[in-house]
Amino acid sequence: MKTDAMKLVTFRLGQDMFAAEISFVERVLRYVVPAAVPDAPAWIAGVIEHRDKVIPVVDLRRRIELDAATITPATRILVLNTSSGWVGAIVDSVVEVAGVSATNITPPPPLFRGLAAQFLRGIAKVGEQLVVVLDVDRVLSSDDRIVLDRAMKGAETLLRG
Repeated sequence: MKTDAMKLVTFRLGQDMFAAEISFVERVLRYVVPAAVPDAPAWIAGVIEHRDKVIPVVDLRRRIELDAATITPATRILVLNTSSGWVGAIVDSVVEVAGVSATNITPPPPLFRGLAAQFLRGIAKVGEQLVVVLDVDRVLSSDDRIVLDRAMKGAETLLRG
C-alpha cells in the first residue's frame, strides 16, 4: 500500500460500510431502473446508458449475498472505472468522500460477506467506523466478466434495436 493519503467514496450496503478509491469512481448517479438483461446472473441488475455507452449494473447487495433492499430516494448507482470499462454498482446510499492514511488500511480478512479477499483492498478506519475497501477491478471475476460480456452483447442489441 502507498504511504500517502487516499480518498475513498464511502457507501452503505445494509449495516456495513464499504468504499472505493475516488479515482475509480467516474460518477454517482441517482437510481434509475436498469433495463433487464436476459440470461444474466441474479446479481446483474441490468444495463443503463451513461454518456452514450451501455454499461452493466451490478446489484452489490446480491453480489455479496445480502438480503434485497427496497429502493429508496438515497439509493445510488456508482459508475466505476474498471480495466474493462465502466460498471454501475447499486448501493443503498453514498455517505461521503473521506481521506484516509494508507497506514489506516489493514489487509482484508480471507472472506467477508461472501467476497473473497481478492475482491478487497483492505479494511480502513474512517473516523470511528470500519470500512471495507473494494478492489473495483476485481468485483467481477474473469468468469463473471465472460458471462456478463455475453449478456451485454444481447442487451446492446435490445437497447439499440
